[in-house]
Amino acid sequence: MAQRLRSKSLKIVALMLVASLVLAGCSSTRLAYRYADWGVVWWVEDYVSLDRDQKQQLNQDLDALRQWHCAAELPRYSAWLDEFEDDVASGPPDIDTLYYHQQQLMDFVPGLLTEAVPIAVNLLQSLSDEQVAELARNMAKDQAELEQEMLSGNADDMARARAERTSERVERWLGDLNTRQQTLVQHWSANRGQQTEIWLQGRKKWQQALLEALKNRDQPGFADSIRELVVNSEQARGPEYQAMMEESQQALSSLMHDLLQAGDSKHQEQLQARANKLNRDFIALTCS
Repeated sequence: MAQRLRSKSLKIVALMLVASLVLAGCSSTRLAYRYADWGVVWWVEDYVSLDRDQKQQLNQDLDALRQWHCAAELPRYSAWLDEFEDDVASGPPDIDTLYYHQQQLMDFVPGLLTEAVPIAVNLLQSLSDEQVAELARNMAKDQAELEQEMLSGNADDMARARAERTSERVERWLGDLNTRQQTLVQHWSANRGQQTEIWLQGRKKWQQALLEALKNRDQPGFADSIRELVVNSEQARGPEYQAMMEESQQALSSLMHDLLQAGDSKHQEQLQARANKLNRDFIALTCS
């Protein structure tokens, strides 16, 4: 039970980080956490029936990762949030400041990715042929369900659904949006083009690359293949995905700037309170 709770605390840290990184363009906090590539060490456990030895090894590996994360990364998150709170306290940040903080968030990812690679390799290398087949079936099922959920309806329907998802994400940080802010979100969502389709296709390509790599999990180069898929996942997702992500990050910085400019003191106070709470959560997650 203690091992399980320790592993869960690392998942909470990861979830809070992704809740922040959601501003970089993923579809929802839940999806961002569940399908983030570095999360392979967790969602594989959801997709595959692990045996007792595999579960024990995974818990040990995750506990070591949690200890590293608490000691090395949480202080960085807290320092960033202190800086973010200071910038927000002086009024709505300009677009350059927002983009700077977005890049600060992105800079937190590589270290966690790199540390997660050996855990992913250990777990994936231990899978039997039957477990790999189970993984493939469950990933395909989830992909189909996700496509059905996100691609249902015509272009207008998809734009409305995207606007709803975006509003939900933004309101976690700013509170209820006013009419002007809602209009900004609607216009932004309508101009996202094929973003959802490209994201889903990129995700499918990455999963296919993972399954291809698993065919050689008993070969010397397997660890390097997994490292590439985790650390440089955009390469497997294709050039369209890479271009979409670069454009969407810039577009989201602009959207957040416009939303803050269109807001009032209540939105500013909500943003400060949300950042402060996140900072307190990080501080509360000790390394014991």
